[in-house]
Amino acid sequence: MKAPRKTERPVAGKKAGSLTSDLKARIERAQAEKSVAGDDEFRSATRDMSALSRGLRLGSEFVAAILVGAGLGFLLDQWLHTSPWLLLVMVMLGFAAGVLNVVRSAAEMNKAVPPPTDASRAPDETEE
Repeated sequence: MKAPRKTERPVAGKKAGSLTSDLKARIERAQAEKSVAGDDEFRSATRDMSALSRGLRLGSEFVAAILVGAGLGFLLDQWLHTSPWLLLVMVMLGFAAGVLNVVRSAAEMNKAVPPPTDASRAPDETEE
């Protein structure tokens, strides 16, 4: 039979156990490893990549909606022998769905980003 685990916390006056004795040193080592040279460059690259990823997401949603509409229209045309009418209708519906998805996603992304402060926005032509 196993011995029960000790779950007591160390008392303020007593010496800490071997498990927690080097905690401060491990925290300092982890913080030193985290802040490496070139960290600012990495942050700006990450910010650029997030903008790139947002742009790719919007573009892929738009193209995917059109392709799904065209694919469904083609299949329905083949099945119902109404070539090219359902293909044209479904491409237009796919286009409309793609625009709706892009507008909805862009609004969601804009809502997630806080508005710029006065210090970070560029001055207008009337402001000098």
